[in-house]
Amino acid sequence: MTTTPSIGTSLSEALDADVVVVGAGPAGLMAARRLEAAGRSVVVLEARDRVGGRTWSDTIDGAFLEIGGQWVSPDQTELLGLLDELGKQTYPRYREGQSIYRTPEGEVVRYDGIDLPVGEATVAEMNRLTALLDDLAGDIGCHEPWAHPRAAELDRISFHHWLREVSSDEEACDNIGLFIAGGMLTKPAHAFSALQAVLMAASAGSFSNLLDDSFILDRRIVGGMQSVSEAMAADLQVVTSSPVRTIRTSEHGVVVESDLAVVTARHVVVAVPPNLYTRISYVPPLPRRQHQMHQHLSLGLVIKVHAVYETPFWREQGLSGTCFGATSLVQEVYDNTNYEDPRGTLVGFISDEKADHLFELDTDERRAAVLGSIADYLGDQALTPVVYYESDWASEEWTRGAYAASFDLGGLSRWGKDQTAPVGRIHWASSDTASEGYQHVDGALRRGRAAAEEILGEGDSPR
Repeated sequence: MTTTPSIGTSLSEALDADVVVVGAGPAGLMAARRLEAAGRSVVVLEARDRVGGRTWSDTIDGAFLEIGGQWVSPDQTELLGLLDELGKQTYPRYREGQSIYRTPEGEVVRYDGIDLPVGEATVAEMNRLTALLDDLAGDIGCHEPWAHPRAAELDRISFHHWLREVSSDEEACDNIGLFIAGGMLTKPAHAFSALQAVLMAASAGSFSNLLDDSFILDRRIVGGMQSVSEAMAADLQVVTSSPVRTIRTSEHGVVVESDLAVVTARHVVVAVPPNLYTRISYVPPLPRRQHQMHQHLSLGLVIKVHAVYETPFWREQGLSGTCFGATSLVQEVYDNTNYEDPRGTLVGFISDEKADHLFELDTDERRAAVLGSIADYLGDQALTPVVYYESDWASEEWTRGAYAASFDLGGLSRWGKDQTAPVGRIHWASSDTASEGYQHVDGALRRGRAAAEEILGEGDSPR
């Protein structure tokens, strides 16, 4: 029962509920869904004119594109359970044939399996680094990494410099770094700590899982990931186009003021990325520690490029469409062809400082540079897609980056334990603060459920 008031509508609606949820992404909608299942009344307020948060599907020039998050992996049991409940069908990502690796010298090499075709010494070093990170992820875990005896040590050194402290093989360090820096946190490896990297690995079960694109990018959802949020929202009271401006709290409850509604409730769940917490005014102000913590959490930067072709030409060449090159402009490419679509779609990713460089170019120059980089892997046929689109989440007013928030150096060990702690009647739910499924839809759903359980655990009866 999503409500979308017309643009320009003045503040006109006063609502009462047991709980108000700020944000209609997967985390907020899961919190609302769980609360309503327990008999609580809920109003969801969403700044955008749609539900789904950082999941968003759209048809661009006749091509269905998943502009935001889209992947489902075998360990994402919260998401998989919800898909079963909603009757959603999934399909595997195409990955038959050989993959492509582009060396730092620019040589293009075809290979089988998941091991990159590098020199024997570099292979051995990458395997050693992988085992080291797997051991750390297993030992430190994803639930309370800040509490581990080595937390401060690993949080005070960047992942870039930690890799080079334990290895002298530059190519091995670059390749290992790619899977967390470019592939996940979308920040330069010198901008986040080794502890943050270990958390990323532990949240996926192991660093080995992050290396295995057949695992971490296993399946997609027929109809797109946003359809999951749309299905959850169908039976909820959601007011869209209504950014929340102020949250007022007292010992008796909360009053949440948005552009199109004022909601009086007992609790509020703030289910937006942490970098947007400060877009809301809190009366009384949040505690000092929250103010400090929020200043040290930031999202990364990535351009997700979609290129649609008349046919998946790479398959005819015995290629999977999977390409890697740590020093290339487009560092990762995958076959992203839609379900039962005869056309072929490639998706590529340009992150952090490489994305900075691209955004200094005009539209035509940027397109030429991106397609040229993809053509370096797959040949000149990649230069002429019938549809080309760039997902730029950093320009989205109600996101401002991708894929998720992470701390700067020293922040995780200093403030990590406070990320999800309620502040009175204010509760927090976001994929950015998840343990398992960190920065994925699965993590968002877990955090939404956890916030709901916090409220239900306080014993308030329904109104």
